[in-house]
Amino acid sequence: MDNWTLLGLLAGFLTTMGFVPQIVKGFKTKKMEDVSSGMLLLLGIGMFLWMVYGILIDSLPVIFWNAIALSLNVVLIVLKMKYHHT
Repeated sequence: MDNWTLLGLLAGFLTTMGFVPQIVKGFKTKKMEDVSSGMLLLLGIGMFLWMVYGILIDSLPVIFWNAIALSLNVVLIVLKMKYHHT
């Protein structure tokens, strides 16, 4: 594995882990009112497209971290739906 791939894996790890504090906070507080549904939808579409792009260019970091990020985004969407208060 070359240095550029390692750099991509590190960058993907750091940006993807940005979702974790919001997920933990959502589970703890059971409040998701301040999380934008529009943001979650747009990020989810974008991450899916990045993942497809990664497949097309055969880039492990792009495929792997966008698949993980998309999964974490789905968790946030589920939390948003579960803790939605009218």
